[in-house]
Amino acid sequence: MGLFVSVLVLLAILIGGRFYRYINGNNVDISKAETPYIYIPNGTSFSELKCILEESSVVKDMESFVWVAQKKNYITRIKGGRYKLEQGMSNNQLINLLRSGKQEPLNITFNNIRKLEQLASVVGKKIMADSVELVNLLSDRSYIKECGFNKQTFPTMFIPNTYQMYWNSDAKHFVQRMELEYKRFWTDEKKDKAKAVGLSPVEVGVLASIVDEETQKSDEKPMVAGLYLNRLKKGMKLQADPTLKYALGDFTIKRLLNEDKNVDSPYNTYKYYGLPPGPIRIPSITGINAVLNHSSHNYLYMCAKEDFSGYHNFAKTLRQHNQNAAKYQRELNKRGIRR
Repeated sequence: MGLFVSVLVLLAILIGGRFYRYINGNNVDISKAETPYIYIPNGTSFSELKCILEESSVVKDMESFVWVAQKKNYITRIKGGRYKLEQGMSNNQLINLLRSGKQEPLNITFNNIRKLEQLASVVGKKIMADSVELVNLLSDRSYIKECGFNKQTFPTMFIPNTYQMYWNSDAKHFVQRMELEYKRFWTDEKKDKAKAVGLSPVEVGVLASIVDEETQKSDEKPMVAGLYLNRLKKGMKLQADPTLKYALGDFTIKRLLNEDKNVDSPYNTYKYYGLPPGPIRIPSITGINAVLNHSSHNYLYMCAKEDFSGYHNFAKTLRQHNQNAAKYQRELNKRGIRR
């Protein structure tokens, strides 16, 4: 009898020890993993999760993981996300993390973007939504209308910056976040400044996009913005070279020709008065602020400096401008730049 009891006790100890190791033993090894993160798409089934863990090779004993997952009722409580694993985690710790949904946010940074398709490509590499899903939503006219824009003005809603988001965000969540950030950005103070120059927030974005393409020099942007505002106020055509390049579909052009100015496009500000129907790129915060805080001056004309420094020569009269333009044209010829 005593021997029988001893055997039972020994068996209980062995089984208990095994279950303890199942629950609390070291079962996560990320030493050879490419990344300490596990990515679980929304709607993932438990069998699919097992495949994800097996492919990553971070779980040493899958049988014990499955056993603990069943006991903790995790199989029906899977939450998508990007989870950071720690070396030596137990099944209990791993499942508690995955079941909690406490994923780590990531930074999404975008700037210097011309087209929404380009934005979709950048963002699609960061979050669960791929670029195709994003492009489809960004071109959905009915959804764009719900956001208060049209297809031409929609790019002004996306304020270039760094944002923290969760990896399992879908396309709609991303756009909704951008809409919220746009509303946060356009404070009453900014709206008042826009109103003071006779523009709506969208129109400020349109003009800012032209300023951004006209000069990459942040210290010159307020001067350029002031010049374009002077032309708008006087009822003059903007005659902005970047809008012509946009109309031609080629921003690589270094030398515009007179014949280019005949292209029939609402974005050709050599042909049509006022602002184009939409931005020619996603406007930067620097560009927007340059319009809202533009330099006050009497300049109406500008031409790239002949030293190719990226800055411009400004002029108050057409005669002065023609002189500046002649110097620039001579330098283009000297450098053999024809197009």
